[in-house]
Amino acid sequence: MNRAALLICAATLPLAGCVSFGAKPPKSLLVLTSDAMVPVGQVRDSATARTIVVDVPGSAAALATARVPVEVTPTTLAYVKEAQWSEPPARLFARLVSDTLAARTGRVVISPVQAVGEANDQLGGTLRRFGLDATARQAVVAFDATLSRAGQSGTETRRFEARVPVAAIDADSAGPALNQAANQVATQIADWVGR
Repeated sequence: MNRAALLICAATLPLAGCVSFGAKPPKSLLVLTSDAMVPVGQVRDSATARTIVVDVPGSAAALATARVPVEVTPTTLAYVKEAQWSEPPARLFARLVSDTLAARTGRVVISPVQAVGEANDQLGGTLRRFGLDATARQAVVAFDATLSRAGQSGTETRRFEARVPVAAIDADSAGPALNQAANQVATQIADWVGR
C-alpha cells in the first residue's frame, strides 16, 4: 500500500463508529398467536365446506407501523419504547382471524386469488385500535368488520372490541395483553360469521 492510501484509511477509521444504517433493532419482535388452531394434518375441502376470504383490514396511519401505539390522552399518541411488531399489525390480525375462523367454524379460509370464480363469503373491515390505553391501563383491540355473505345482496357490519388489563405500559406487558385482546375479538368474529 502506498502512503496516500494509508493516510486515507487512517483518516476514515474514527468515522466508522459514527456511521449508522438504521435504528438499533429491539431485543425481540412481537407476534400474534391464535388460541384456536386447526389440527396439523387435517384436510379441509371447499367442495364440502363453506369458504371465506379474510382481507387484510385497513387501518389508520398510527397502526400502519411496526410500533405499538399508546393512547396517552384521547387526542395524544405515543409509542411503547422498545416494542415492535414482526410485521404490520393489520396483517398479523388478519392471519389470527383466519386461523380462528378455520378452527372454530370449520370453514375453508382461502386467499383472494383462490376465490376467483367461486361463491365465497368475504370478511373485511378496519382495525380502529390496536394498542395500549395509558389512562385505563389496558390493551385495546377494536375492529369494524364488514361481511358479505355469498348469495346475499347486502353487506353486514359490526364493531368488535376487547380490553385486557396491563400491569405496565411497556414492551413486556404490551405483547401478551394485545395477543389476548386480539384473540377475544377473533373469537367474537368467528361466532358472528358462523358455520
